[in-house]
Amino acid sequence: MFEVIFLGTSSSAPTTTRGLSSHIILHRHYRFLLDCGEGTQRQILRSGLGFKRLDTVLLSHGHLDHILGLGGLVSTLARWENLDHIDIYGGRATLNRVHDLLFKVVFAGHRPPIDVSLHPVRPGDVICADDKFSLTAFEVSHRGPDNLGYLFEEKPHRPFLAELADELGVPFGPERSLLVRGEAVRLADGRVIQPDDVLGPALPGTKYVHIGDVGRTDNLLDVVRGADALVMEATYTEEEGEMAVDFGHMTAARAAILARDAGVKHLILTHLSRRYSERDIRTEARAIFPNTYVARDFDHFQITREGVVRVKKEE
Repeated sequence: MFEVIFLGTSSSAPTTTRGLSSHIILHRHYRFLLDCGEGTQRQILRSGLGFKRLDTVLLSHGHLDHILGLGGLVSTLARWENLDHIDIYGGRATLNRVHDLLFKVVFAGHRPPIDVSLHPVRPGDVICADDKFSLTAFEVSHRGPDNLGYLFEEKPHRPFLAELADELGVPFGPERSLLVRGEAVRLADGRVIQPDDVLGPALPGTKYVHIGDVGRTDNLLDVVRGADALVMEATYTEEEGEMAVDFGHMTAARAAILARDAGVKHLILTHLSRRYSERDIRTEARAIFPNTYVARDFDHFQITREGVVRVKKEE
């Protein structure tokens, strides 16, 4: 399962109800901050998530409404939080702007109190991986160079068939854990049980795709195909489709067409222009792709193979 918390869902400039682009993505013990618009650290505090273990930042591109909050956030993390390092990933052009922001402005003339590591990323790079999931960058077309999207994908797994294990007399305990890990076990009566005896066929893991600002979709079909959830921008409606093209952005309808054509299960739209209401974006997208949400600040979604759940906030 992946979880995404939207900290900012406005484009270009904040509104009274929407902050600038920023998201926290959770998977097991991992925490990723994806983009960091102005005001992100306050949104983190309001969300209740806090700064603990927030040491990995993924950047979609270098426009200020996606990176300007890094100055204040890194300054706060360096002074008040128990972190000794922070890793920031993005395209080279993006990191050049981040370098200037952090080392020529925030920490100008002195050494940062924590280790700030900037990691240039190219399309196809695997940023993080273990035996259960991988995080991979892919190319996105927007204004300027080095724009990236991110693919979060659980690896296929073979389910443990408890009924077969019971029939074979496999006791509860470490023997079952070893079989799940793919290791054979010897039972007390001398019989050897192989993993294939108690594991079912491999099942695909959850696939979550996150796209920031984007001006075209024809080059995204393969990476998006079959995703359990796709997050992407919908800055405009088709009424201003030409403006969307001019500025390298997406309309709600075109995002929905991508989701439909790629066999995506659920579409979550964000990065709304102040000129539209949530209803405008939702109505246009759902006419093409009914399984569409429009994210609000502090929305929390849980993403699994079984579906997408919008977690209700406690009053």
